[in-house]
Amino acid sequence: MPKEHLEARRRQILDAARRCFIRNGFHATSMQDVLSEAELSAGAVYRYFKSKDDIIAAISTEALAEVASAFEADETARLPDLDDIVDLVLGVDRPPLSASRESAQLLVQVWSEALRSPSLCAKLKEVMQEARGVVGGLVARHQQRGLLSADVPAEHVADVLMALVDGFLVFRAVYGHADPVAFRSGLQALMSAPAQSAR
Repeated sequence: MPKEHLEARRRQILDAARRCFIRNGFHATSMQDVLSEAELSAGAVYRYFKSKDDIIAAISTEALAEVASAFEADETARLPDLDDIVDLVLGVDRPPLSASRESAQLLVQVWSEALRSPSLCAKLKEVMQEARGVVGGLVARHQQRGLLSADVPAEHVADVLMALVDGFLVFRAVYGHADPVAFRSGLQALMSAPAQSAR
């Protein structure tokens, strides 16, 4: 069977499973649900995936790869403005982080699954450590140029930015109407607020 056909069939299964998982969650979705959604026989699906856990692992790996792609570093590029760092972390112009409520819902499920799956947890930590390195590197370059205070380690600033984005994604997954541009504006307002003297 041609490689293209095999990949198309695998994609068909994963897309069907993704729709099921977004609709019902990982654990409320049965293999029969996936079979029905994909309109394939059990034999056709089990040829590619031995179990639902294998499908969850494949879906999770894809979701994490999408996250990692949003944080790809370009060491030769000019130093981005602070606003651009916020946009990078939010994925304002880089789907899928801000593409849809469904993407956010799937990513929240991946985080939940990582609590019970050591291998997925390890993969998640690897991806987020890489992302933290990229964002922390950008923050450090701003600190070196005097554009940000150097009193706080760059990794700490990166952690806060990324935690804010995690909160944004949960907000979008649950409520559905979160706007990355509006979120960025609110974050900018907080970052630019004048410091209050202690009383």
